Amino acid sequence: MRVCGVELKGGEAIICLLSYEGETFNIPDCRSRSLTISNSASTESIKEFHFAFSKLMQDYKVDEVAIIEREQKGKLAGSATSFKMEAAIQLCGLPVHLVSPVNIKEQLKRNPPMVDFDGLDLKRFQKSAFEVAYCYQNKCIFTKKD
Repeated sequence: MRVCGVELKGGEAIICLLSYEGETFNIPDCRSRSLTISNSASTESIKEFHFAFSKLMQDYKVDEVAIIEREQKGKLAGSATSFKMEAAIQLCGLPVHLVSPVNIKEQLKRNPPMVDFDGLDLKRFQKSAFEVAYCYQNKCIFTKKD
């Protein structure tokens, strides 16, 4: 199964692809590390983001998307742009799962990655996107076995 982990920050979707095949995790090469929306008030910008994200998922044969859940209210609330981006991602035709930061921390504590993040071919800003993809993959793996 191939999962795309997504962290939405402002007008940017930071992504990390992670596949699980033959009891091994792999990080496939990807032409893009993030996608941005130039003007979230513009319908055309939202459509362009939707098209670019959908095409990326198609090209890399992604099965599911895992997004870090953001608060809707309060100090730590996500921006309006990030919620528009989430909606555009949800309309791509793939299963989309929101994973809370608390669940990510619990899953990482229970099943830490067997490799140090610095040893992966990822940029530091992709760490949260990797973690959500990794935690979602683990949840799927251990749910099937139970």
